[in-house]
Amino acid sequence: MTTVTIDKAPTTVPSRLPRGRGGGGPAPKRTVVAYGFWIFILSDMVMFSALFAAFAVLRRNTAGGPTGEELFNLRNVFIETMCLLFSSYTAGLGALSAERRHQARFLIFAALTFVLGAAFLFIEVTEFAAMVAKGAGPSRSAFLSAFFTLVGTHGVHVAAGLIALIYMVAQVIAKGLQAAVLRRLLCWSLFWHALDIVWVGVFTLVYLMGDWH
Repeated sequence: MTTVTIDKAPTTVPSRLPRGRGGGGPAPKRTVVAYGFWIFILSDMVMFSALFAAFAVLRRNTAGGPTGEELFNLRNVFIETMCLLFSSYTAGLGALSAERRHQARFLIFAALTFVLGAAFLFIEVTEFAAMVAKGAGPSRSAFLSAFFTLVGTHGVHVAAGLIALIYMVAQVIAKGLQAAVLRRLLCWSLFWHALDIVWVGVFTLVYLMGDWH
């Protein structure tokens, strides 16, 4: 009796391995956080663009009230601008120190950044108070409404950034420079540099290009 062996063709099992980009499940947390934060930054830029446009349209509508030429002290504006620009520089050095795990250096640069940012806010608030004391508050004219809205919104962002910096310093002291803390520091650094870019626009449009008559 002869036994006949039938060879079976090998069965091909479809591969479930991810192919191409985007395969293999969700993106790393660092990528997701960075992407989400960039969306936040871009939405902030859209808001400031609208405020810039409103100021450009309304800057001549003084309603017989004081003009920017009469109100602004360019010397003080220059000082606060330098404070904010140098704070961006120290913030960058702090971010680099954190990436290299130099905690002590990071804390030094964070303190310098906070002092410079606080000095910027102090000068700005002093300017606002002096203008209101002269009767040039936000309700005096469309020009002043647009001015206080634009510059005040930026100031609120700077204040929020300083509060966030205090929180980040506390996290570094409590947890060290671990990966999650470094992600938050990177996001904060991007936010602070974005505020500097916006202020360059404010300084140029509001204080330097003012044909107030």
